[in-house]
Amino acid sequence: MGKLDLITIIIIAANVILSYKGFNDFGFFERHKFNIGSIRRGEQFRMLSSGFLHADTAHLFFNMFALYLFAGQVIYEVGQYSFFIIYMGSLVAGSLLSLYFHKNEYHYSAVGASGAVTGILYAAILLNPEREYYFLFLPSRIGDVDLGIPGYVLGIGYLLYSIYGMKNRIGNIGHDAHFGGAIGGYVITLILSPWLFETNLLMIGLLALPILLLFGLKKAGKI
Repeated sequence: MGKLDLITIIIIAANVILSYKGFNDFGFFERHKFNIGSIRRGEQFRMLSSGFLHADTAHLFFNMFALYLFAGQVIYEVGQYSFFIIYMGSLVAGSLLSLYFHKNEYHYSAVGASGAVTGILYAAILLNPEREYYFLFLPSRIGDVDLGIPGYVLGIGYLLYSIYGMKNRIGNIGHDAHFGGAIGGYVITLILSPWLFETNLLMIGLLALPILLLFGLKKAGKI
């Protein structure tokens, strides 16, 4: 389980307060959600403000619960200040990738902290790529078989699924924001923790593969 450091509490509180404001004030929600047309008319603040709004309480809960699970790992490795930079940078990176992929869809809208949270997830995996993760509500072992999934497998698998989701527009999910957040988490963590190039160079390369694949597919016009 994650650890509730002060910065995590502040971020969760900001998400809860602003999301509930949006739940009860339609005008506030509409003025601050991610919307391509509004952003292209100059309202770039939406690329940040939309990350503190959510569609409903379930959306808010799952994002904040995921943040709770992974925030402590990142804070332990890089400190609260760097964690905050990764979180906010990932949020913006998620919005930028959404803007890049939907720039001509003027009515495209989105909300949620998913990009920022995915950035924290990818940062946690980059910092401890061989740490094993387990599914909630499922046993960690069956007999002598360990059901843990190494972090780098989880990270690569998640981004490959995100590419599939983007290509096929699966569900009402901002797969591009998730992917952009992961890119933000990956790049910013490497900038803030250059020692990783000495200790985890192979994993850095492996975790970059889905990112290279995405832009390769985009260049080829297949996504």
